[in-house]
Amino acid sequence: MTESSQTAPLNLLATCPKGIESLLADELAALGATPGKTTVAGVYFTADQTTAYRVCLWSRLANRVILIVTREPMIETAEQLHNIVARLDWTRHLAPGRTMAVDFHGRSEHIRHTRFGAQTVKDGVVDALQLAGQARPTIDTKTPHLRLYAHLHRANATIGIDLSGESLHRRGYRRDVGHAPLKENLAAALLVRAGWPERAKAGEPLIDPLCGAGTLLIEAALMAADQAPNLHRERFGFHGWAGHDEALWHELKREADARASIGRKRCKTQLVGFDESPAALSAAKANAMRAGIPALLNLHGQSLAQLTRPDELTAEQGLLITNPPYGERLGELPELVQLYAQLGDKAKALFPGWTLAVFTGNPDLGHRLGLRAHKQYALKNGALDAKLLLMDIDRATGGDVADRSEAEGLVGNGQKGDEPTTTVNVPPKVAENAQMFANRLAKNQKRLKKWLKQSGETCYRLYDADMPEYALAVDCYGDRVHVQEYAAPRSVDPTHAQKRLFDALEVMPGVLNVHPSKIHVKRRERQTGSAQYQKREASGERFEVREGSARLWVNLRDYLDTGLFLDHRPVRRMLGEMASGKRFLNLFCYTATATVQAALGGASDSVSVDMSNTYLEWARDNFTLNKLDPRLHRVVRDDCFRWLETANAEFDLIFMDPPTFSNSKKMRDTLDVQRDHARLVALAMARLAPGGTLVFSNNQRRFKLDESLSEQFVVEDITSRSFDPDFQRRSNAHHVYLLRHRE
Repeated sequence: MTESSQTAPLNLLATCPKGIESLLADELAALGATPGKTTVAGVYFTADQTTAYRVCLWSRLANRVILIVTREPMIETAEQLHNIVARLDWTRHLAPGRTMAVDFHGRSEHIRHTRFGAQTVKDGVVDALQLAGQARPTIDTKTPHLRLYAHLHRANATIGIDLSGESLHRRGYRRDVGHAPLKENLAAALLVRAGWPERAKAGEPLIDPLCGAGTLLIEAALMAADQAPNLHRERFGFHGWAGHDEALWHELKREADARASIGRKRCKTQLVGFDESPAALSAAKANAMRAGIPALLNLHGQSLAQLTRPDELTAEQGLLITNPPYGERLGELPELVQLYAQLGDKAKALFPGWTLAVFTGNPDLGHRLGLRAHKQYALKNGALDAKLLLMDIDRATGGDVADRSEAEGLVGNGQKGDEPTTTVNVPPKVAENAQMFANRLAKNQKRLKKWLKQSGETCYRLYDADMPEYALAVDCYGDRVHVQEYAAPRSVDPTHAQKRLFDALEVMPGVLNVHPSKIHVKRRERQTGSAQYQKREASGERFEVREGSARLWVNLRDYLDTGLFLDHRPVRRMLGEMASGKRFLNLFCYTATATVQAALGGASDSVSVDMSNTYLEWARDNFTLNKLDPRLHRVVRDDCFRWLETANAEFDLIFMDPPTFSNSKKMRDTLDVQRDHARLVALAMARLAPGGTLVFSNNQRRFKLDESLSEQFVVEDITSRSFDPDFQRRSNAHHVYLLRHRE
């Protein structure tokens, strides 16, 4: 490569994560390039070969650096794409005996698949080389000498050479990535947005209180030590390019090595990371070692709750930056609400005068920090929308950190005036309404205390949408809490509903004296078919609870329901009292908790029918837990309609609790309990022995019993007697009837 060719301007494109294009343009200018048009996730620029190499070595923000060979408009068909590629002189770029690959992006009406587009470009290159008398190149999609870039968008085709090779965000130091890793160039962008390079020069320290595998800390250290981010990268895409100048590259690499050596020695910046996970800290240390800056980091094994300010950190100003979990699953929220609130508390107590920078994919959680963001930057973390929140920590907020539930008076105190003062359509004030919600929980605890002590029940409903602003059902299962959020009506702003949920989750641990990890959250919406039985997670995390003398398995995480319908507790108790010496049938048995109570009450034998294999296995496990003989207590997988139509046995006691609606594929027809209950009851009564009782229940709120049933059978509505004190607010939570044959 001649000196003139090294200084001749090249047309290039640098790609990057969405949202940092302007930062990349500034970085390119600082590296000596001339930025041009900015596009989505990319910046066009011109530079000589020296600067192009320097960008590959020094860019902290780019993903790839593309040398543009040609840009052509009006390209729609494969033939047109092939022709523009075949006209190019590829001998200038691909030397004989070198392998190649094509990365194709985009589509047109005629080119709808990336593989087809890549094949078309490859064919054009091969034809051009063979026409020039050069042998056909070998294709290697994994580790080619030369990787081509082809992009087709709105009939505009861009063909280029990938000078970077593997994406530049892969610095080579991060083999131990930890959980939910942050890409290196995105981490660098967050630091730039937070003003880190200037802060480092001013001598400010940096702390990541949730450092994980250390990506933010390592990128900050590389900046502070003036070390090129890709200094330890062994190969770039330009190494397989026919125009590569090894002497030029060697000189740039030597210069970068010298700068890094000097920078590491001069760097006095304090870089401190905390994490409670030994595995994460081990990964951070190994990553820092590979990055060449292990001595610059100070890592501590502490949780956020244990976070203290190191004695050596005496600076009045500094940067507290972190990328906490986002809570992509609803069930993760209880711990995260507390985590974000605790992060804000710790920041205010320990680091007044500093700046807090939080990168989160859930900005609503960011509100729990209790600090106002003076700047927000919208970014992408992969496919997820995220924001970087920058907050100044007021010196007036410093002091000893206190538990938030105590500091804000959120623990229920039984004061009067704890009734809601706003309607569901009015955005509530966080502190005031969270206080009222906390007071209501405490009030309900006090109301149920005597009954719980007398009954010995450990699984009960504590709160059931008592306040319209907090449309939640809160159930206690021993030392765990199951929270169901009722779907808000369309008239309610989802943001306000989310905020109120977070308010509730923030105060529950303090009021109920339970760790956030033992609070499980689900959103309850109108269910169709078998949706309520479908799996949400696959934790398999179940535990044993007691109901009277029964031992039962429950699972608070994996399904919408838990395996135990709490409102039916009095009905199950009644069945146990009625079952002695009886033949018992349980239709739509779910996890067969009613069968367990009947069997423990002395039922001679039983049959439990349901369509779900999952719940029948659960039922068998409940039987085993209670030492019930499977020869006497059988489970049957079948459609209850079909089973009743073909069964010959008679039963002395039948319990039937069908779903409100089901269109399960396993059923012959759909089930609507209001429409179909008369036929269903008649079929069940045909299996009921003389003198026997059918206990018919359902949870259709507006249910009306078919009048014809009262004409055929003796019917007694016992709904009003079928609620324990924890469900007396919901008089329509279910309907229960006793049916007997007329003599």
